[in-house]
Amino acid sequence: MTDPNAIQPSALDQLPDRDPEETAEWQASLDAVAREAGPHRAAYLMRRTLERAEAGGIALPKLLETDYVNTIPTSAEPALPGDPEMEARITAWNRWNAAAMVTRGAKHGVGGHIATFASAAWLYETGFNHFFKGKEGDGSGDQLYIQGHASPGIYARAFLDGRLTEAHLDNFRQEAGGNGLPSYPHPRRLPWLWEFPTVSMGLGPLSAIYQARFNRYLTNRGIKDVSASHVWAFLGDGEMDEPESTAALALAAREELDNLTFVINCNLQRLDGPVRANFKIVQELEAQFRGAGWNVVKTLWGTAWDELFALDTTGALVRRLRQVPDAQIQTYQTRDAAYIRQDFFGADPALVEMAKLLSDDKILECFHLSRGGHEARKVYAAYKAAVEHKGAPTVILAQTVKGHTLGEGFASKNANHQMKKLSVDEFKAMRDLLGLPIKDSDFADGVVPYGHPGADSPEVRYLQERRAALGGPAPARRTHALAPLPAPAEKAFASFDKGSGSQNVATTMAFVRLVKDLVRDKETGKRWVPIVPDEARTFGMESLFPSLGIYSPKGQTYEPVDRDQLMYYKEAKNGQILNEGITEAGSMADFIAASSAYATHGEAMIPFYIFYSMFGWQRTADQMWQLGDQLGRGFLVGATAGRTTLTGEGLQHADGHSPVIAATNPAALTYDPAFAYEIAVIVREGLRRMYGEARPGEDQNVFYYLTVYNEPLPQPAKPQGLGIDEGIVKGLYRFNTVESAGLSPAANAPRIQLLGSGTAIHWALQAQKLLAEEWGVAADVWSATSWSELRRDAMEADAALLRGEERVPYVRQALQGAEGPVLAVSDYMRQVPDQIAQWVEQDWSSLGADGFGLSDTREAARRHFGVDAESIVVAALAQLARRGEVKATAVKEAREKYGL
Repeated sequence: MTDPNAIQPSALDQLPDRDPEETAEWQASLDAVAREAGPHRAAYLMRRTLERAEAGGIALPKLLETDYVNTIPTSAEPALPGDPEMEARITAWNRWNAAAMVTRGAKHGVGGHIATFASAAWLYETGFNHFFKGKEGDGSGDQLYIQGHASPGIYARAFLDGRLTEAHLDNFRQEAGGNGLPSYPHPRRLPWLWEFPTVSMGLGPLSAIYQARFNRYLTNRGIKDVSASHVWAFLGDGEMDEPESTAALALAAREELDNLTFVINCNLQRLDGPVRANFKIVQELEAQFRGAGWNVVKTLWGTAWDELFALDTTGALVRRLRQVPDAQIQTYQTRDAAYIRQDFFGADPALVEMAKLLSDDKILECFHLSRGGHEARKVYAAYKAAVEHKGAPTVILAQTVKGHTLGEGFASKNANHQMKKLSVDEFKAMRDLLGLPIKDSDFADGVVPYGHPGADSPEVRYLQERRAALGGPAPARRTHALAPLPAPAEKAFASFDKGSGSQNVATTMAFVRLVKDLVRDKETGKRWVPIVPDEARTFGMESLFPSLGIYSPKGQTYEPVDRDQLMYYKEAKNGQILNEGITEAGSMADFIAASSAYATHGEAMIPFYIFYSMFGWQRTADQMWQLGDQLGRGFLVGATAGRTTLTGEGLQHADGHSPVIAATNPAALTYDPAFAYEIAVIVREGLRRMYGEARPGEDQNVFYYLTVYNEPLPQPAKPQGLGIDEGIVKGLYRFNTVESAGLSPAANAPRIQLLGSGTAIHWALQAQKLLAEEWGVAADVWSATSWSELRRDAMEADAALLRGEERVPYVRQALQGAEGPVLAVSDYMRQVPDQIAQWVEQDWSSLGADGFGLSDTREAARRHFGVDAESIVVAALAQLARRGEVKATAVKEAREKYGL
């Protein structure tokens, strides 16, 4: 039997030992220390030795956890610049007004969160006073991802600064009147203040990483030097449970993004209770970030703890701090000194002796109040270490108390996230604690007053002087007065008008060909940002590799295996393509950073992100909402679209619903083009609307979603006639009539209108032929390029009617006078075309691919879902039979004939 106490073989046993005797001496020394001084001393020496090796650049695995103490000891802290007392008064005013704003709003039932900013106030104030660069200085300033629930504190500071009024604060979470403040950071609702929407937890940290990375991309490509910009992401420890929060940690370390700092407010509480009740979230996060290659700075204990650590000559205190789970730390926050003496100090004889030297007041000061995240000097030291660290991103783990300074009713209580107000007595106690000059008589009729020292007070002057020195107000969003981008040469678009002749071309390939031409444009080509999640070859984009290059901050440090081929894999420091690997979430974060560069950096970039359509909206719809919230612009391209066009892949790849999800996003302009020339028209219009001359009343802050297919088919020439381009953009135009198609039904033949989108129009054209030649029915075929844009226009017409304005929806105008019923078909669920049914005056029916996808040939899949040409014929005959325009027996005959 193996001795369980024996030293087990390790990887080191595989390495040659040049001096076994010396190795034995080191091992014997360690055994001796453990034997004579105890295992704790041996562990201490080993940790210090490993730290020394790491500091000296010796290649050893890093320690994943350090002791539960501050990374920067008090003796090594830099002096806090500025006027600490003045900053404390400013912070006190901001604490007060943040709590007052939410409490006053509570009478309207609009909710709000008090405890988060109370815990994080110094994390923000220290940054605003000393670190966060504004946009009025050189470059683009810093990018601040503010924790959503801390927004009242940011509003309070803007109020003190004069950027907001009492009326604004009283309209917190009351926006309908037009003078309100959104509940959370939201650029679309308050576009002069907020840059980044963050309250969908997990998306903030993911976006911050890719924003820092995109900053490097802009600099390396020579678009704009933003190397002075620093990205700060303020996060909650509970938020780190979201998988997106940590999804890109390795990317940030791999690309050495030392322009990025995460500040995690470790108040040990999430919405319902402790983050890690039986464990330690700080230690868990430290191991996770250090393992990913980040620089970690822990700011846990305030200066009151210095005396305790000085008394800890045996290491018992440090050991005990590592042992106590987070929920018990929270309990100490609410219990008296006797309990803490017994439960914390009573666990070790050495600590019992230490406690005898401590007064009750000292114990309560340490365990109730003194946290690293509540002291400006501690936070300043951490921030300074972060911005000076080179070669890796930094995470600051700052321990705080949720509800700090709000009184015993709030601090560390499990329910404090849901507690929306303070009583008048609690406010008075808070006033006394903060030392604010607010009189009892100011509480008129029990309403808590806002506090302001005056526009010309020393506090306001100091705040404004500090911000001026750092480049102006923050946070702030600037919409730069950018000149419209020049339209690309018409040749790039017009080349699709003639069609493909006898060549079969999938619309995915047509889009890629268009982009290849557009990125060569002398004026705007460099502004395109192609983004792909490791599927470039699937979409036929590999020819872009050598011409544009794949972005890598290290360039290409190897010789690619396909270097002798024409389309070799080329990475470059100034590469244009962002090939993110298998991460749709990361690719969307890229897209969001690029799509809002016009505001963040004053540089209009044109991102297009091409992806398997099934893995776009279904997987990352929350980020697409974030994109709309952030006023982003660009092209999302769902390739290999549809439920039946991707042969063989099956249910998981068969997308029959993305346009439904897209239709829920007000910022998304969703198109399902059938032909190459339609793609050209839509992209040209998108470039004009988002980047060119805006028309009166036109919202430029939109993005385009195009579905493209992998089914090679002949691309027809663009029809001649007026209004084709307008119809493509608005969502519907007549592609042909039965007569223009060269078919000759009888003069009095029943007529039907077939509406098809995307690849489905080809089935409609086949059905048109069958109906004419085999059933004597005349069918006109319409291309519905955008069901959702037709619906949006119709809804706007409805709204106009409520205002007393007469307006006819475009879909009704387009179909006016079209004979017979309407039958709509798409490669998506029927809900997609049915979006417009209520505005169509003709009899309406639809076909679609509802249900789960399956693996088979395209023909078999379409027959399965009842959307192939023969199924369209049967549905058309059934519709006409209900109107008495064909015999009812024709429907049965057609079913039998086609084997349906």
